Amino acid sequence: MRVLLTGHTGYLGTVMAPVLRGAGHEVVGLDSGLFADCLLGPTPDDPPGIDVDLRDVTLAQLADFDAVIHLAALSNDPLGALAPDLTYDINHRASVRLARLARDAGVARFLYASTCSVYGASGGSGLVTEDAPLRPATPYAESKVLVESDVHELADDHFTPVYMRNATAFGYSPRLRADIVLNNLVGHAYLSGEVLVLSDGTPWRPLVHAGDIARAFAAALVAPREAVHDKAFNIGTERNNVTVAEIANEVVEAVPGSRVRITGEAGADPRSYRVDFSRFREAIPGFDCEWTVKAGALELIDAYQRHGLTAESFGQRFTRLAWLRSRSAAGLVDETLRHR
Repeated sequence: MRVLLTGHTGYLGTVMAPVLRGAGHEVVGLDSGLFADCLLGPTPDDPPGIDVDLRDVTLAQLADFDAVIHLAALSNDPLGALAPDLTYDINHRASVRLARLARDAGVARFLYASTCSVYGASGGSGLVTEDAPLRPATPYAESKVLVESDVHELADDHFTPVYMRNATAFGYSPRLRADIVLNNLVGHAYLSGEVLVLSDGTPWRPLVHAGDIARAFAAALVAPREAVHDKAFNIGTERNNVTVAEIANEVVEAVPGSRVRITGEAGADPRSYRVDFSRFREAIPGFDCEWTVKAGALELIDAYQRHGLTAESFGQRFTRLAWLRSRSAAGLVDETLRHR
């Protein structure tokens, strides 16, 4: 298939592109390049790309693609809280516009990177399925709910949207993110010897490795239409439903000499949920996630050591909000996060 991958120079896109190409697809990227320089390790072999802001995509740029995989977004809660209008403009309105243009261009399949955080504080002790009430607690999660609802209205006999509700990602990517929980805790342990937990450690988090996300998207891309058409899927594995405190303990196991410090200074975290991932396994027989939290922690500490992670890069280059602030202060992006 000829596939357009938005966000191909981001954290997940950098991992997903080679998986898609390895499956035999022709991949073309689309990205504004905001995070292209956030590199830890060798420069990746990116696919050819269209250099454009998501908000400025044209119908002509979507011609002759069989599928669109849409990853591009402002992708964390602190940034969404700081600039909710921008989050809705990019994550919601531009994403729906992209889907509409894709449909009008004759694209048959549209895979959308949503999130399990749409469930918010799910409450109770059971596993959350795709049919559970959506209780987004942040502008980022709210934008995902809105896109799912609006793109659903575009589904027809010729246009198949699929809503991939990824668990919280972890794992090494050449374009690292240090502001997601496992990557962050391993980085703190490596740099300071301390696994710093700002919550009380009790919230549940479903985690999934970036490589498993890539494999799931590759599977959904070629699945029979009736198995995935206009459906939402939780992407991850029940084995990786863990509390933040349990994540911290896995990090201590992976980073010798480190210790856990739970401060609780961030207060109660409303994002707490355990997730059922069986629907995707039933839709895609034979698929299952391969990575455990423990294996991911070991992969990360190895990458941090081999590629010389520093405290400065950890806190600036690989933290989305800090990186965008530095780009803005340097006059490289304007107040709407477009390149100057």
